[in-house]
Amino acid sequence: MSFRFQVITLFPELVRPYVEGSILGRALKAGLIELHTINPRDFATDRHRTVDDAPYGGGAGMVMMPGPLAEAIAAARDACATGPVVLLSPAGNPFSQDVAKRYAGLGALTLVCGRYEGIDQRIADHCVDEELSLGDYVLTGGELGALAVIDATSRLLDGVLGNADGWAQESFTDSALLEHPQYTRPRSWRGHSVPEVLLSGDHGKVDAWRQRKRQELTQARRPDLFEKHVRDEGGR
Repeated sequence: MSFRFQVITLFPELVRPYVEGSILGRALKAGLIELHTINPRDFATDRHRTVDDAPYGGGAGMVMMPGPLAEAIAAARDACATGPVVLLSPAGNPFSQDVAKRYAGLGALTLVCGRYEGIDQRIADHCVDEELSLGDYVLTGGELGALAVIDATSRLLDGVLGNADGWAQESFTDSALLEHPQYTRPRSWRGHSVPEVLLSGDHGKVDAWRQRKRQELTQARRPDLFEKHVRDEGGR
């Protein structure tokens, strides 16, 4: 059974090339994931295919009109009745690995990409199931956010990664800790050597070193995550 991604976007040409590349491209060809794009401009009612207008109350920029976008969302629901319709929005709940895990279990996902100065609020209030934010910054449109969600979710689906355990020890996966440092050949590079423990062949020592490095790195770079890890461990 393939996982169905639907992306509602004014610029479908920005979405498909990324998904068709690398690991996601192989998953697409293997039928593990599907990608469908829906353009709100196809639901515009005037000959210019207008999808935006000036904001009520004044202000800079243009706002996406509710009509074409609502029709695009309705078409997405008609094409696939399962899975939530998610609006990429700075006002949404933060995206995380836990959210990606939840999405991966749903079988389908529709992602709505805004443009210009935003979308008519009535779409967020009445036409979508949830809002999602990638972080505290503003992008030109929601397409980059949608691609991040597709990528993070797809990697958790059975068969997408060549190694079924490939994501098991990645950052944010089994705990709040960041991933440990990784090394490969050559053994010495520009005077910097690979830690000896990784060359020892002792898997117990390697695992202990990696766990210690995960804790040290998280404590130094993301003390907020480290505190969460300590709390989680204390409750076990």
